[in-house]
Amino acid sequence: MPDDFPSIREVDLKLLELAKKWEAKVVTNDFNLNKVAHLHHVEVLNINDLANALKPVVLPGERMSVLILKEGKEYNQGVGYLDDGTMVVVDHARKLIGRSVGISVTSVLQTASGKMIFGKMDENGKPMVEA
Repeated sequence: MPDDFPSIREVDLKLLELAKKWEAKVVTNDFNLNKVAHLHHVEVLNINDLANALKPVVLPGERMSVLILKEGKEYNQGVGYLDDGTMVVVDHARKLIGRSVGISVTSVLQTASGKMIFGKMDENGKPMVEA
């Protein structure tokens, strides 16, 4: 095979040499390949970055409805998830596991493992009616 680069043993480095030869970009979700590609001046499209860019922006004060699935780590918290897997921690919602509640977002925290949303229940905690 003409584009095999037999003198290079590592698969990632073969891939980067091929990308250079073809003037191509590498598409990956591999953190280490991403770093090595930058060192070799090969452009990378990171799938994780793309997924994060497509997630909706949530701001404090925004209202939403969330299904409480389990108890949180702190006293009386309930935890639910958005469709994209973002964790939503709701104060005073532990007793509402299995129910959908209306909340108001109080803060958003970006962590190394993703985004976390914190909220408090609306006045009576009833599910919001979507318009």
